Amino acid sequence: MLPRLSILDQSTVVSGRSPGDAIQETLALAQLADRLGYARYWLAEHHNSASHAGSAPEILIAAIAATTKRIRIGSAGVMLPHYAALKVAEQFRALEAIAPGRIDLGVGRAPGSDGRTAYALNPNAAQAADAFPAQVRDLLGWLGDGLPEGHPFREVRASPAIATRPEVWVLGSSDYGAQLAAYFGLPYCFAHFITDGRGAAEALHFYREGFRGDRPRAGVAVYALAAETEEEAQRLFLPRGLWRLHRDRGHFPPLPTLEEAEAHPWTQAERDRVEAMRARALIGTADQVRDRIAALAAEMGVQEVAVLTPCHDAEARRRSVTLLAGAFGLA
Repeated sequence: MLPRLSILDQSTVVSGRSPGDAIQETLALAQLADRLGYARYWLAEHHNSASHAGSAPEILIAAIAATTKRIRIGSAGVMLPHYAALKVAEQFRALEAIAPGRIDLGVGRAPGSDGRTAYALNPNAAQAADAFPAQVRDLLGWLGDGLPEGHPFREVRASPAIATRPEVWVLGSSDYGAQLAAYFGLPYCFAHFITDGRGAAEALHFYREGFRGDRPRAGVAVYALAAETEEEAQRLFLPRGLWRLHRDRGHFPPLPTLEEAEAHPWTQAERDRVEAMRARALIGTADQVRDRIAALAAEMGVQEVAVLTPCHDAEARRRSVTLLAGAFGLA
């Protein structure tokens, strides 16, 4: 059985095009995903980054909600320690009023930036990360569960008061988020693309074992790229491989062009590292990628998969999204 298929978008900045272009490409791809039948379109949050333009997922969600008809739109995620839980609740209540029944609120604890930027966003950054469980509790309270007895803000109401509420997810790449999601009985998505799958099985085990609620619901977010031929997919992967080498060294540049990646003075160690990435990557023809996604979902016991497809060639990215929709039988 095939999992539900969604898209995760970081609004990747690519060499030769501006961050503004990245935002416009996000808006256009979301509309395509809506027409093709994808289940969700999730927006990431990053700050002080030359690699990613998506610093405010709540703004992009509003724009996409206004220009799509059926797809669910959400954050993957709002980095909650940067913000007041009440403000996030009000933002997503307003989004839910714009697109009732179509809003997802994915939250995470990671800074989505460097430490200095985290402090610029919230001077209490160190303490805020430790308060993440209490923030999730308060967020759920202001979304409709109600705050506990004795809470100093129990009488404060989040606006607007509406009949529906966004679907809350916890996102993460460690056991911590998995156990938190289990405790609150929330859906959980593991960021497989960050760790290349390391720790995914353990985190999902903790999630299912500790789940308090009716039914655990889990997903993974993966890097995936489909092309007309396996050779073309392998060729399109090279800039992503070079970018990952930069990331692993603590640098976050724009995604290079294929020509820039081919001209890079590759060392043998770098070539070996990228070949190891290729072996794990979900790339190839649409049928090959579909089968690998289905096998991964079955192995992990998840019901949903979100695909992340940063690609310098915007048309190749759109083609990948279209090919996968066909392979999965979306409509």
